[in-house]
Amino acid sequence: MVSVGRHKNITLLTYSEVEEVSGFVGNFKVKVRKKARYIDADLCTGCGTCVEKCPWEKTPSDFNLGLENQKVIHFQFTQAVPRIPVIDTERCIYFENGKCGACQKFCPTEAIDFTQEDEYLDLDIGTIILATGFEVFDPSNSPQYGYGKLDNVITGMELERLLDTDGPTSGEVRLANGEKPERIGIIHCVGSRGDQHEYCSRVCCMYSLKLARLIREYLDVDVVEYYRDMRTFGKGYEEFYNRAVKEDVEFIRFERDGKYGKPQPYIEEENGKLKITTTDLFTGKTNEELVDMIVLSVGLEAQADHNEVAQIFGVSTGPNGFFLEKHPKLAPIETSTAGVYLAGACQSPKDIPDTVAQGSAAASAALALMDIGHVTMEPYTSYIDPEKCSGCQVCLRTCPYNAIEAISYNGRSVCKVNQALCKGCGACVAACPSQVASQSGFTGKQIMSEIFGILEPLFIRSE
Repeated sequence: MVSVGRHKNITLLTYSEVEEVSGFVGNFKVKVRKKARYIDADLCTGCGTCVEKCPWEKTPSDFNLGLENQKVIHFQFTQAVPRIPVIDTERCIYFENGKCGACQKFCPTEAIDFTQEDEYLDLDIGTIILATGFEVFDPSNSPQYGYGKLDNVITGMELERLLDTDGPTSGEVRLANGEKPERIGIIHCVGSRGDQHEYCSRVCCMYSLKLARLIREYLDVDVVEYYRDMRTFGKGYEEFYNRAVKEDVEFIRFERDGKYGKPQPYIEEENGKLKITTTDLFTGKTNEELVDMIVLSVGLEAQADHNEVAQIFGVSTGPNGFFLEKHPKLAPIETSTAGVYLAGACQSPKDIPDTVAQGSAAASAALALMDIGHVTMEPYTSYIDPEKCSGCQVCLRTCPYNAIEAISYNGRSVCKVNQALCKGCGACVAACPSQVASQSGFTGKQIMSEIFGILEPLFIRSE
């Protein structure tokens, strides 16, 4: 991140969002809103005095998943680039009633500026790479796990932050009563493979095994893994699983569809502990285990604003919200909009090695396109005869790629096809009431000639 921030050819726009994208490959017009930080980036040195002097610690930490509160003015996380704090204006006393202002008073460089406003940038862009990532499944949507209702039921990501020495507990893992757990259960496939989402999230098995090994190494407590299938598909992954087995991690395979009136696995409280009820996949018998803490291996899902982002950038989404590639095998990083590429888990759930590989591929494709300096057009694009166009704009409203625009021609309003955006679907040709729209390679004369060529032998034989 530091290398990116210092690179002379990279402009890093943090705390910003894209509001509008128009144009086409090589000529995108992008409108970006830089949100007001209320801190002058040129004056701020990242010393942290404002964070230290802020008296209000009532903002849940996003980076630590709400496991602790942070100051109203704070750094997003320790290694944030650039090292400039952010003010939570919804909870800041100054923005509520105009009082306080401690951060501004104590800032040694006078970088705090409460009059700062959002800034809008209009950028000329050649190619775009979407790498918007994913969200983790919220297990409170599956009540059988007791997440948010039972103490000591946490997610894998929350355990990850608790085990981190830079986390909210400096690496200490304790139960709600402050005691050290003696037995921890890890449940796979939470939110995946039929539990809310049909697909496999791919990363859950491996990060569950990683957490099991960390628990055994740092906490020295018993670990039980509840799994449906162990999907260790990557290079060296099966060996990693075998090491976990040798380190006395217990594995219990369960059946998802319970036969006893409750969804499986089912978690409830019993005598101060957590009871996990599962159905054994092989015997069909009910298995009940008592543990002190439960870790839910939650799956990956698309970002909540995936539809909005897809509309802005002109890409399609699948039934699960992930962005659709042009072709799953032949064009896995391209989208239906030329010049817009995909990288990472915004396209589908994937682990770090696959994400890095796809990111490199997307960067290479974008650089190659800009290096060539020209674009190869689709051979079957549509064309509208401006002399005969009535300007009814039926085709404009029909085009799924926004490739048609209304222009002025000889004092009349007519429609024109942007060849760079047209994908040759033919929707405008079929919709045109004046029959003045045609498609290259599929004109009415060509089609009739083909039909006549097919039927001509029949006419000859009948004679």
